[in-house]
Amino acid sequence: MFKGLFAAALLALPMLASADVVGEVSTVFKVLGPNDKIVVEAFDDPKVEGVTCYLSRAKTGGVKGGLGLAEDRAEASIACRQVGPIKFSGQLKDGEEVFKERTSLVFKTMQVVRFFDKKRNTLVYLVYSDRIIEGSPQNAVTAIPILPWAQ
Repeated sequence: MFKGLFAAALLALPMLASADVVGEVSTVFKVLGPNDKIVVEAFDDPKVEGVTCYLSRAKTGGVKGGLGLAEDRAEASIACRQVGPIKFSGQLKDGEEVFKERTSLVFKTMQVVRFFDKKRNTLVYLVYSDRIIEGSPQNAVTAIPILPWAQ
């Protein structure tokens, strides 16, 4: 019974992309624990084949960062690109979350949402950070015109 409920709960979760670390650079040396750094991650849109997004963001180091207790900064940059023929798997919803990562122990997340600009036939991706009590207006946006892909 429990296994069936667990499986149903997993299926009910939205499809979210997972990121691969492309690279990182240290920004602040820490004597104890890992350095503060900027991490570049790549993820593929789970509902749009042929689109990869690159996200750069700050990761806090030190003892708290090493233990996963630090709160990362809200700043991020995003660049999404068409990397192959675009194919949709399922209906797209405006503001649909395609990537989400925890940036503090409990209350803060960084997420990427997708919009479809029908008039311009363009996919628009927005990255922002939110917190249960107070979010941040800092954000970044990128757009991909849906074009035929040369074979």
